Amino acid sequence: MSDAAPTPRPRLVIVDGVPMSAVVAEVPDPKAVIVAIHGGGTTAVYFDCPGHPSYSFLRTGAAAGFTVVALDRPGYGSSAPYPEAMAEGDQRVNLAYGAVQRIIGERPSGAGLFVMGHSGGCELTMRMAADERGVDLLGIELAGTGRHYHPAAKEILKTATRERRPSGMRDLLWSPEALYPPEVLGGATVSPSAPSYEDQMVSDWARQTFPTLAPAVRVPVHFSIAEHEKVWQTDDSAVQEIISMFSGVPRFTVHRQPNAGHNISLGHSAPQYHAKVLGFADDCVAARSADEEAAG
Repeated sequence: MSDAAPTPRPRLVIVDGVPMSAVVAEVPDPKAVIVAIHGGGTTAVYFDCPGHPSYSFLRTGAAAGFTVVALDRPGYGSSAPYPEAMAEGDQRVNLAYGAVQRIIGERPSGAGLFVMGHSGGCELTMRMAADERGVDLLGIELAGTGRHYHPAAKEILKTATRERRPSGMRDLLWSPEALYPPEVLGGATVSPSAPSYEDQMVSDWARQTFPTLAPAVRVPVHFSIAEHEKVWQTDDSAVQEIISMFSGVPRFTVHRQPNAGHNISLGHSAPQYHAKVLGFADDCVAARSADEEAAG
């Protein structure tokens, strides 16, 4: 691991007339490029925990030899004023792939792209993986998502919209509070707005989008579950149902992260979680190298 990981820096590129913002930690000769996609109500800063560099996935990934691109998901950051350009899923996929392509440009990308999503970011991650371009991905990481809502979450989420967060939402997303740094609990990573497509996206995810996209994924999947996840059902039968949806993947790995809540990259156990993700990404890089050697 490098002693001096690069400092994450903001980037802005134009994709089909839409400004796409990101935070990037770039290394000169990366093993691969990891594209990190945040969930709802935050931005790319989710992957660069304020005040805690050792919790930052951007910094940790770069120190481990990866270039990390944390995108502001379409509708967040600089793309927020362009709702008509991201109303449909395929538009968002094209914006994401286009942004990464322009950010990396002619610079080295190592073995290729690995995509990780958290919570609402899993929707775009899955769409990217199920897209025809997804077959070339090294693998994907999914965290903070599921197939069935936790019973307590279901009642609270019935009345939640992007304009209205009902009482109880904070407890779902941020408890136990002892798992997180105080400044994070104070809102240091919160986005003031959300895109108009997001209400429908959230409504469709568990019952329609997730089970429809999963069989189209053809790359290794790492599925992480926080010990104190309160939004999704995480018992063995719920997880087994998720595994069975991914009928076309070569490998599906489940990781249960102790001492973590829903916002798994912002808590005190983030370094351990990130090490697991990076270890899986390393395995995917090694598998790609082995495949290329076998192919001559």
